[in-house]
Amino acid sequence: MKNDTTTTMLNFVLAVLVILGVVFALLTMHKMNNVRTLQQQLPMMSQRFQNDLMHMQAVLNDVVTYNKTANSPELTEILKAAATSAASSATPQPVTK
Repeated sequence: MKNDTTTTMLNFVLAVLVILGVVFALLTMHKMNNVRTLQQQLPMMSQRFQNDLMHMQAVLNDVVTYNKTANSPELTEILKAAATSAASSATPQPVTK
């Protein structure tokens, strides 16, 4: 080529683009590896959450049963607050963007 400055500049731009392509490919591989790891952990975490939820429901049932026999006003207030909190969180919230 006749113009060495243009050739040098284009080669430099090409080298920068190749390096950026390699960097973005490595970042994508790293993120996909993280996604695969999280996908493998998800069933285990979901099962643990369901087990914890069942234990909490069992404890709540025991507390309600105990409150029927002991009739504690403080405990009744706590159970009412928990019931209203659970009812308000169970209602679907509108999605805003």
